[in-house]
Amino acid sequence: MKRIVPVLVLTVLFVFGAFAPSIIRDAKAETTNLTYSIFFPPTHGQAKAGESWAREIEKRTNGQVKINIFAGGSLTPADQTYDGAVKGISDIGMSCFAYTRGRFPLMEVLDLPLGYPNGRIATRVANDFFKKFNPKELEGVKVLYIHAHGPGLLHTLKPVKTMAELKGMKIRSTGLSAKVVESLGAVPVAMPQGGTYEALQKGVVDGTFAPIETLKGWKQAEVVKSTTDCYGVGYTTAMFVVMNKNKWDALPKDIQKVFDDVSTEWIDKHGQVWDDSDAEGRAYSLSLGNKIIPLSKGEDAKWKKAVSPIIDEYVKTATANGLPGKEAVKEVENLIKKYSKVYK
Repeated sequence: MKRIVPVLVLTVLFVFGAFAPSIIRDAKAETTNLTYSIFFPPTHGQAKAGESWAREIEKRTNGQVKINIFAGGSLTPADQTYDGAVKGISDIGMSCFAYTRGRFPLMEVLDLPLGYPNGRIATRVANDFFKKFNPKELEGVKVLYIHAHGPGLLHTLKPVKTMAELKGMKIRSTGLSAKVVESLGAVPVAMPQGGTYEALQKGVVDGTFAPIETLKGWKQAEVVKSTTDCYGVGYTTAMFVVMNKNKWDALPKDIQKVFDDVSTEWIDKHGQVWDDSDAEGRAYSLSLGNKIIPLSKGEDAKWKKAVSPIIDEYVKTATANGLPGKEAVKEVENLIKKYSKVYK
């Protein structure tokens, strides 16, 4: 009996020793595969920034997480990306809050024409605002981070220096920007970016309200003649990067920390991409001989006053629905001032 025990122990040790390496290898080989739906086309700077975020997650988790990118709305359309993440059609999603207007009533404050100077500021403001208010409307997902484009500006076929010159002009705009256009006395024409070039070329519209990056990204500088630097009424569009709640909860704590760390770092990266894109759009437009027209202080004040009812309307509606509308607007205004000192 004494001889059998040592032999049995040796046998067990031999078997475990022979198979242990493969067991360890199998454990290391296990990966969490995630899908990531991005509404931007794959060549867009923001899609590339999203992909670099995903690759950094993979790198820092030593391959324990694999993220498969579906850009251009190929997995879920832009207006269905949020619900897609909630329902698990995709594990992660990037799109605009504004594409499901009314769904995110508190976050809508970010898109108001409050005078955003650039994309980095808009992006920082959006993230700080979310962290402070932590809206219930986003409880159904894990919000990884938010980013937002530089100021929407006026691009026209003929120079516009005053609000009086803008009166009656047909301006391509959508959603909130349509309200801005209407408040300034022009006629809003709903139209996606894809149809704007031809509409400008054929004179169907007299101009467009959009970030200046569209002048290069969508080649619209070829068919407009000037840009009015109306930063005082500059609006943005906030965009979410969210994850399915169940998938997030299933991740180990150390993996969750990697997601949080990388997401925090990528806030400024997205903001910088927006600013770089705006700079390229501006340079491209000028290279074609187009003009950049700054508003005078007096004129800027007129434009701000004209759009103020949009802000008042938001406060009234939000308050009626039990939301801190006034506090939300004040917070965004304060954050714009704060970050304008940092990102000059």
